[in-house]
Amino acid sequence: MDNYNLDMPLIELVSSAGRGCFTVRHAIESCAIFGGIGSGKTSGSGRMLALKYLSAGFGGLVLTVKPDEKAMWEEFCHLSGRINDLLVLEPGGTHYFNFVDYEASQVSGDDTLTDNVVDLLKTVIRAGQEQSGGKSDDPFWESALDMLIFHVIDLCKLAYGTVTVTRMFEIVQTIPKNSEGLQVEPGEKLKPFHMAFETARNFVNSQIEDWFSSLSPEDQERLKDDSVFEAEVVEALPDARLLKHLDLFFVDTFIPLSDKTRGIIDFTFSGFLFKLLRDPVYSLFCRHRSTFTPEDSLTGKIILLNLPVKIYQKVGRDVQILFKYVWQRAMEKRDVKQNGRPVFLWADEAQNFIHERDADFQATARSSRVATVYISQNLPNYYACMGGHKSEYRVKSFLGTLGTKIFHANADIETNKYASELIGDAFFEDQTESTTVSENFSTTRGRSLKLERVVRPEEFGTLKTGGVLNNFRVSGYMHRQGDSIFNGQNHIKMHFNQNYQPQL
Repeated sequence: MDNYNLDMPLIELVSSAGRGCFTVRHAIESCAIFGGIGSGKTSGSGRMLALKYLSAGFGGLVLTVKPDEKAMWEEFCHLSGRINDLLVLEPGGTHYFNFVDYEASQVSGDDTLTDNVVDLLKTVIRAGQEQSGGKSDDPFWESALDMLIFHVIDLCKLAYGTVTVTRMFEIVQTIPKNSEGLQVEPGEKLKPFHMAFETARNFVNSQIEDWFSSLSPEDQERLKDDSVFEAEVVEALPDARLLKHLDLFFVDTFIPLSDKTRGIIDFTFSGFLFKLLRDPVYSLFCRHRSTFTPEDSLTGKIILLNLPVKIYQKVGRDVQILFKYVWQRAMEKRDVKQNGRPVFLWADEAQNFIHERDADFQATARSSRVATVYISQNLPNYYACMGGHKSEYRVKSFLGTLGTKIFHANADIETNKYASELIGDAFFEDQTESTTVSENFSTTRGRSLKLERVVRPEEFGTLKTGGVLNNFRVSGYMHRQGDSIFNGQNHIKMHFNQNYQPQL
């Protein structure tokens, strides 16, 4: 049952102007934190939010870029009494997550499995293309890649009844380069692509024989015409129709493509699968049975993916995006009336983990009670990783789905300007005075209202950055969209204690 109070205060906000609070409801409307190198964004506001969420019983998912993040979250869980809820997926550990098996367990029909796996793989592949600047806006390439992934998965499933990364990779690697390669000499060992097609064909033929033998003699006589027979077979047997489509795609569409065009499509898919087949990724995500699922976050588990990008580079990033997307879809499916526990999605250096479905997810994350916390240095980081046409608009549209923003010390002009404009303008009283000394002495005083920025962009460069010199205090501006955060204002200047510890 839903026993969680969304209006429970997490952070008390106090200033000379009044009091307010940051609640669970604010948390599930998500948060973006910005700050330059050494600004204290992680050790200041990041630390406080993490400890508050843990102390409130949130489950969650933590993505990692730096090698020390595991130790940091172990400390957070110790301080909040949640160390038994920390579940770490890492090389040499005791936990595994087989994403294909998990997707198969979430669906009732084969077609849905194919759709889910294709959607998952292409989302991760395109996220990598965007970050490297290699994603094309030409719909041909996206459609061609989609079709290849769809048909390889369908062939694998039709031939073997299951889908594995190993079989998909072997099939893609051995697709003939030309029509001559489709021919197999008698006694020649079949390559994985030919073996899959042969196995699928034998499986479908056995279905056709059973179907034909079940017909009446009159119907059997009527089906002696080959064209009539084929038309009725594909209508009566879904697997026969699928095999025909597979044959048309590979023989008539894919294999005849020019070497350059096909090479790009081929390499994009097989290159990604190749990374999944190398340890430690293969053992963690493909080889073993799953020891946990994303839904464990709903029971209070904090899932930490200890595959830091700084160590495992692109493959570490790709598999974390893969799990993140699986986790996001799982959170969207849950019924908050039956389980209303808030969960958090945590990413420091968050620009590394952005994918094309994030904006859509964030638009409805509140109703799924997902408290996203994305920490990054500046806006250009997001621009660079959300490449393609109109990246600036895409980034700002995405950030608009994060209800709270915290701005720390920063030397990036664009980020500071964005923060200043976001907080907005206000009327200030401007007093003037003039004195005239002549035959008659006179003084003139006047007052007028001027509309100016509440916080000037240059002020963000002067905020406290913590450490001994600042008595371990980090300052920043918190901004809330849509409603006042305290005393009728949509922003407040805050000071975060780098040594903050929750009261248990």
